[in-house]
Amino acid sequence: MNKQSFNWGLLGILALAQFMVVLDSSIVNVALPAIQKALNFSAADLQWVLTAYTLAFGGFLLLGGRAADLYGRRKMFITGIAGFTATSLLVGLAQDSTMMIIGRGLQGLFAALMSPAALSIVLTSFKEGADRNKALGVWGAVAAGGAAAGVLLGGVLTQYTSWEWNFFVNLPVGIFVVIMALKVVPAHAKEESHNDLDLPGAVLVTGALMALVYALTKAPEWGWTDSQSLTWFAGVIVALSAFVWNEARAKHPLVPLNIFRNRNLTGTNLIMMPLMAAMMSMFFFVSLYIQTVMNYSPVMTGLSFLPVTFVIGLTATTLSKYVGKIGYKPILMVAPLFVAAGLFLLGHIPVDGSYWIHVLPGLALTAFGMGATFVTATIAATAGVPGDEAGLASGIFNTSQQIGGALGLAVLSGVAASHTTNAIAKLGHQPSMLEFAEALVGGWHIAFYLGAGFAVLAAIAATVIIKQRKIETVAGEVPVAMH
Repeated sequence: MNKQSFNWGLLGILALAQFMVVLDSSIVNVALPAIQKALNFSAADLQWVLTAYTLAFGGFLLLGGRAADLYGRRKMFITGIAGFTATSLLVGLAQDSTMMIIGRGLQGLFAALMSPAALSIVLTSFKEGADRNKALGVWGAVAAGGAAAGVLLGGVLTQYTSWEWNFFVNLPVGIFVVIMALKVVPAHAKEESHNDLDLPGAVLVTGALMALVYALTKAPEWGWTDSQSLTWFAGVIVALSAFVWNEARAKHPLVPLNIFRNRNLTGTNLIMMPLMAAMMSMFFFVSLYIQTVMNYSPVMTGLSFLPVTFVIGLTATTLSKYVGKIGYKPILMVAPLFVAAGLFLLGHIPVDGSYWIHVLPGLALTAFGMGATFVTATIAATAGVPGDEAGLASGIFNTSQQIGGALGLAVLSGVAASHTTNAIAKLGHQPSMLEFAEALVGGWHIAFYLGAGFAVLAAIAATVIIKQRKIETVAGEVPVAMH
């Protein structure tokens, strides 16, 4: 086997592992009603099936990347995949909501150990230039394909087997990846001469984020000015302050604070957090609407989301060729407004709605805005970042997306559930099926409007913070920043 074929074989294993991780963030959307019924989830707590995974994934991504440098990429990659596979079995065997949420959190933790290690192996295994560009192209395609396959595969497995198989499907794939990784992934020496893992920083920031999501979930139920809400929010502020204090004084901090002096990196994170919050609400609430109100089957629900993937993929690949001519600031100022428009349309879905008239137009507009923002924000985030900080910048960029999605879903699902509860209470009697559906949809309307507001905030952040750099297109490839 020559070196080139060895490298492409290696890429296949790494991409398959990444496919599993991306798939698990979307596969459960279609299975949510079945999981809710089987494990007796309340409407307010159901979002934790998604949030527990994305929050742990985002919260531990930086720690996972640092651990790969300290202890070796191959070791952390195999540890992550093995743990992810084992916890997939645990989630599939869940007997109640608590076991499900804990298992999903552990899945996210192991995904965070695996994903940065896998990407760093790709970057070090392919020389800079055509081979690496092609490898990263495959990596990006896997991310989009995983999201699409997750929605469709989740529908098929839920309808023709049971919701548990959304997680059991990871077992044979995970075992195969571990066996092949032991054979084809070369041993990597650790990148650092020390073993100083900033565990206090990781515990503080992850604990603060988890507490914040919990507080945002419960605040609509408790009341925003209730003593319980205020106590939790105060605890979050204390933990985040302690994290900043720790990072400023740690010899080897998890996140060197000086990286935030990069205006575009900071700006793109402030764009992607609210935008991912908006996008998570779209997948979550539209999935519930299509299944519980429109009574689509799980498979038809999965198929109804395919246009989203096609539009995002087509927009991202097409627009990347023109960023050099337009510049990324104008695109980042306008693209989130398409997301806002799409969510505003979805905020008008009726109880007796039609997919083609009331759902698809909103999905298409939102997907167009997301595709345009994804590729442009990635270019803007990495422009002007020194090579020795590229990995850290990438980790922060990915973390902001995961955390934004988790926080946004916590807020929006809490607000929607609170509206539904209040609407039913005002009736003064046991609601009919139509009245219950109207209360549900009314709550989702508010969530979509708030999501549209998040997208507008992203456009404002782009306008105020992003600094346009001169861009030059090299040989028709993705634009690069000129210094």
